[in-house]
Amino acid sequence: MSYACDITGKGKQFGNNVPFSQKKTRKVWKPNLQQKTILIGGQKVRLKLATSTIRTLKKWEREEIERAAKLAAKAAPAAA
Repeated sequence: MSYACDITGKGKQFGNNVPFSQKKTRKVWKPNLQQKTILIGGQKVRLKLATSTIRTLKKWEREEIERAAKLAAKAAPAAA
């Protein structure tokens, strides 16, 4: 089982810890992965997502709601 986000593919990154003495030791940075159930095409799907991806999905959802509200506001005066 891989340690990566199912949508973005964000996974482990490797590098070095470098202290003042310059003695390098290997280090691994892992993304903050969470199990999340989301609705895709009317079906519930359980995914392993990075928290940054979850925040982006929430942002897109919020923007979509705002866009729909603006369209409804434009259509309402024309219907009346």
